[in-house]
Amino acid sequence: MNANKGAPPSAEEMLAALEARHGGELHKAFTEASVAICGLGGLGSNVALALARAGVGRLHLIDFDLVDISNLNRQQYNACQVGMAKTEAMKENISAAAPYVELVTDTVRINAENAESLLRKDDVICEAFDDPEAKAMLVNLTLERMPEKYVVAASGMAGLGSSNDIRTRRVAEKFYICGDGVSDIDDGPGLIAPRVMLCAAHQANMILRILAGRFDA
Repeated sequence: MNANKGAPPSAEEMLAALEARHGGELHKAFTEASVAICGLGGLGSNVALALARAGVGRLHLIDFDLVDISNLNRQQYNACQVGMAKTEAMKENISAAAPYVELVTDTVRINAENAESLLRKDDVICEAFDDPEAKAMLVNLTLERMPEKYVVAASGMAGLGSSNDIRTRRVAEKFYICGDGVSDIDDGPGLIAPRVMLCAAHQANMILRILAGRFDA
C-alpha cells in the first residue's frame, strides 16, 4: 500500500497488483507484448489508455497531428493540451495513469514507404485512422508485407446508433475489424464520445485476446 499521498505506487507494487488480478500467465503475455497504435484520435487515444491500464508492456504511439479543440469531445486529451503533438500529449496522459509502461513515440505520418520500418518491433497493429485511404493502406500493407503480425482495424462508429451494432469480426486469420461497418462520420451528428469509445473498447479487448492466445472474435 502506498503511504505517500500524491506519489505513484512503485513499479513493483503496480506490477504485483496487475499480476494478482490477471494471473501470472496472462500478466506475462501482456507485459512482454508490443502494440503499435497507428492514429491517436478518438479510437487510438482510448485504445492506448485501455492497453496501458491492462499492463501491456510496450506501446508504440504513432501520429503526426496536434491536439485540436475539436478533438476534446471524444479523444483522451485535456483542454490544456490543445496545440501539443498528440504523441507527446498521449505519452503524458498514459504516464499519469500507468507510469511504468514503455512508451515509444513517432510523430510522423505513417505511409507505404515507412510503415515496415516503423512497425518492425510490434506484435499487434491497431489501425485507428480517420481517413479511409490511410486505413486501407495500412491494413493491406501489413497483410501483404508483414503477414506475421496481427491487425485490428475499425469501421463504423459514428452517430447515436445502438451500442449493440458495434461488434468485432474476424475477416482473415490475423485481421479483425471492429465497428458497425455502416455509419459514416458525415452522417447525422458525427462522432460522439460513447460510441467511439465502444468501438475503441472492442479494439482494445480484441488486442488483449490475441495476446492471450484467444483468436476467435
